[in-house]
Amino acid sequence: MTYNTLSIEKLDSVSWCKLNRPEVRNAFNAEMIAELTHFARNLDADVRTVVLLGEGPVFCAGGDLRWMQQSLEMDREQNRQDARRLAEMYFALDRLRVPLIGSIHGAAFGGGAGLVCVCDYAIAQSGTKFSFSEVRLGIVPACISPFVLRKIGPGYARSLFLTAERFEVQRAYEIGLVHRIAESPEEAQNLVKEKIQQVLECGPEAIRHTKNLMFELLFASGDEEQLNRAADLLASVRVSEEGQDGLRAFLEKRKPRWHRE
Repeated sequence: MTYNTLSIEKLDSVSWCKLNRPEVRNAFNAEMIAELTHFARNLDADVRTVVLLGEGPVFCAGGDLRWMQQSLEMDREQNRQDARRLAEMYFALDRLRVPLIGSIHGAAFGGGAGLVCVCDYAIAQSGTKFSFSEVRLGIVPACISPFVLRKIGPGYARSLFLTAERFEVQRAYEIGLVHRIAESPEEAQNLVKEKIQQVLECGPEAIRHTKNLMFELLFASGDEEQLNRAADLLASVRVSEEGQDGLRAFLEKRKPRWHRE
């Protein structure tokens, strides 16, 4: 597929996905939503990690004004279908089988802050501003709320959702929205490379199983289900080819087959 709103570059086993609408601060429109969903659902089998970033001075300003304006002409069912496509984009990115590393700069507002929440690891440059800005526009953060609540918890989500306040990168770090603060673009790039290398030293199937396990345990109905799921998964992985090689490599003091320099 040819992308018009994204710039995709694959280097070895890393896919770099850049939001590429700098003229509107990388705001979402229907085309970008469709392209991000397609990208997430059709990731090459040999990709080990994805880096999400934005072109220009801002990571993502949220919804494009023209796109949001179109909702005024839609009936309820058309609006529901449009919102469903937005929600599906977040779910597709959230459920990537590989780690999603976010490199955030400038600003992440509304749906852009939602993108930060689906990143497994988020690095933000100093000076970046954030806001869950939906209520200021008279709408609600419905599509991003599952991911925000899991990322920063209900206490912080309630205070930030209900005021739409802008906050600095230091607060984003303190509440767990981002994991590291970079003082410069160069430092951000180095931190991304460091995180990529850490991922490449881990078993790809083990990462996939671990991501699935976290999602399943979040929605497990009780202790017994969680215990059974954890025991079943670990037993299966231990006897898998990757699990066997990983343990033997550790005992034999060598690098496993999946290790990349």
